[in-house]
Amino acid sequence: MSNSITRSSRRGTKWVSAKFLADILNLEVGPEWGHFVPVKTANGVTLDFDTREELRPGHYAFLVSDGEFDAAFARIRARGTRYYADPRRTKPGEINHLYGGRGVYFDDPNGHVMEIITRPYGDRPEQI
Repeated sequence: MSNSITRSSRRGTKWVSAKFLADILNLEVGPEWGHFVPVKTANGVTLDFDTREELRPGHYAFLVSDGEFDAAFARIRARGTRYYADPRRTKPGEINHLYGGRGVYFDDPNGHVMEIITRPYGDRPEQI
């Protein structure tokens, strides 16, 4: 079974998106492998960035520790990246506290909605 997820980027921007996510999550961008630009996460999953003519923005969530959240959120703010408490982007400049943890949504350079959370999703959604 493969532990990789392919993320699409607009033409010529796969390195930009890979570096953006790696910088936020304090990961490294691997050397280009074929036409992919890989970013390997701490749990062994590799995100393979690729270029597509037509881009369908997606949502990618990452479960992180409290310390990793603090560091990543500091990098999000330092970059001036817009962030939100909810996926619909109705609460800009806020984080959420769902399931007893913290979470934040932010946009990558290709319009994908990225999310970092400190607690996994529970059985019932809570009010954001």
